[in-house]
Amino acid sequence: MRIAIASDHAAVELKAELREYLIEAGHEVADLGPDTADRVDYPDYGYKLASVVADGTVQYGVALCGSGIGISIAINRDPACRCALVGEPLSAALAREHNDANVIAMGARLTGVDMAKACLDAFLSTEFGGGRHAGRVEKLSNPSF
Repeated sequence: MRIAIASDHAAVELKAELREYLIEAGHEVADLGPDTADRVDYPDYGYKLASVVADGTVQYGVALCGSGIGISIAINRDPACRCALVGEPLSAALAREHNDANVIAMGARLTGVDMAKACLDAFLSTEFGGGRHAGRVEKLSNPSF
């Protein structure tokens, strides 16, 4: 799979760990930065990640910041992205199965490396269930307020 990963300064170390984990699992990984722990703004990296998911450059995205909240909000500004903030594998699997999430977000200050890897495994190994969920997912990208 082609996967992009991005973070803010608070999650640079977790990003590096997960990037290597994904590469070792045979995935093609685009690291969108940052490369250092120097202070950056998570929306900048969230928008970068959303862009490559939305245009089809990658199949999935992995978004990380201190809590996972800010970067997930930034990514969800793009109607082509369905970013789910998760902290354990069941939520990661349900995000794919029920919501066809194409980006997973986690908080580096809240989620350890082993749990983050377990979340990634669940996310990447779960297929979208379709059926009764398909119409709801369509509404996420095409709201009719």
